[in-house]
Amino acid sequence: MTDNPNVILIYGDDLGRGMLSCYGQQHFETPNIDRLANEGMKFNHAYGCAFCAPSRASMLTGLHDCHKGTWTYTQGGLYNRMSAGEMTQSQITELIHTTGLQASPDEIFLAQIAEQADYVTGQVGKLEWGFATTATRIRRHGWQYHYGYYDHARCHGFYPPFLFENGQPTDIQGNTHADCGVNLDWESEENVERRANRKGKAVYSQDIFNEKIIEFLRTHQDKPFFLYHPSQLPHGPIAIPDIHSAVEHSWELTTFEKEYASMILKLDETVGIILDELERLGIDDRTMIIFCSDNGHEVYAKQEGRTSGRTKNLDGESFDNITTKFYSETGGDVFNGNDSMGGLKWSSWEGGTRIPYIVRWPGMIAPGGVSNHMLANYDLMPTLADCLGVELPQAKDGVSFLPTLLEQRESQQPHEWIVYASWLGPALVTTDGWKLRYINSTNSFQLYHLNSDYREENDLSMDRPDVVAQLSRCMRDACDGDYRNGTPQAHFAAYPDF
Repeated sequence: MTDNPNVILIYGDDLGRGMLSCYGQQHFETPNIDRLANEGMKFNHAYGCAFCAPSRASMLTGLHDCHKGTWTYTQGGLYNRMSAGEMTQSQITELIHTTGLQASPDEIFLAQIAEQADYVTGQVGKLEWGFATTATRIRRHGWQYHYGYYDHARCHGFYPPFLFENGQPTDIQGNTHADCGVNLDWESEENVERRANRKGKAVYSQDIFNEKIIEFLRTHQDKPFFLYHPSQLPHGPIAIPDIHSAVEHSWELTTFEKEYASMILKLDETVGIILDELERLGIDDRTMIIFCSDNGHEVYAKQEGRTSGRTKNLDGESFDNITTKFYSETGGDVFNGNDSMGGLKWSSWEGGTRIPYIVRWPGMIAPGGVSNHMLANYDLMPTLADCLGVELPQAKDGVSFLPTLLEQRESQQPHEWIVYASWLGPALVTTDGWKLRYINSTNSFQLYHLNSDYREENDLSMDRPDVVAQLSRCMRDACDGDYRNGTPQAHFAAYPDF
């Protein structure tokens, strides 16, 4: 296309779509994210993956996560050893570059699509996929500028003593916790005290990212750019400098829940900061903003008798994610963050993988659009290539949804199906609403028709063996002949013990 837009991709972390008011959140409003939806297009049928690493890898490679031998996940926590003086940065880099699969010379990544169109590329936040990365890897993937965490395990804390800028560690004055100030998962007296203790917690990571984002926008305002902001928010454990005024006086929420809501509102503020800066720079009308998440909802405001978490209901009965699963009412999620779907992050239920997806592009996308087009996060690469007039590399799995954005529905190629992995096994969803789950442990299938069974309560596998037979063949082909490839376990690299 002509007049290629700037592109900003904002990526929430564990952000269930029900946590946004434009998708139905009742306890608070997300006005800036809602503005993206009101001035752009909101998708109702978008999929990430079961958790963060495959979703990010899938999006950045343009491939689904059920292939054999496509990538391996790096080990998290390596950079904690750098903080502890147990390993140097060069030792960590060598370990990552010599363990697991490495990119082939001809592999093309998302940012390289933008580079081919002569864009400046930048990434600020929770960098890359797997659980640890290096400056060399990030640059290989097409990012010319990068700032943030190189280790996802460290992203569980929000007060990093150092972050990396183009490979160089930069100290954050006043942050002294080697683990970045990680809190406990469950609400308790100990956790209340830990969160209240601000010693060594001077600067919140999202505030640092906001500054770097503004700096990038100002530096590159006169040249087309592709900026990717993978936020930590609202991934737990819960940590926030202050309770947001929008929920401060809510009688319906506990203090812990108010703090969690404030993490979503903090991300919403980042969206507002970006929108305001684009207007100040005079480039708002030529900038596309894509807002989405990596996976479905997760429960972090866990309190005894209030919210049980992902593994048990409020009566203490375990979910096996085969015959029983999390629902907001049985697990006690006051926010209904999975938007009344079944399941949470890590599972192949809809609540674990269906994500918010919003695209705003002034002058090109009609305001207030709502689409039921089924898309996967690996569709972003072909969509970006289509938008920028770049040839899509061969053997990618995605389908461009640019025709849907431009309301050229007659030109939109639909997915026959999309597929994603989970701990129990792969799941496959068709455009006409069928969903097949494979359970590795029992070598069995479950079949649901989502159009009439949003909560996945009625297994139709015994009633429709014809559909199971058809879709299981598609699933096996997608998994390159082995359903076990549709699990994250198939992609973990064996790291040496230290």
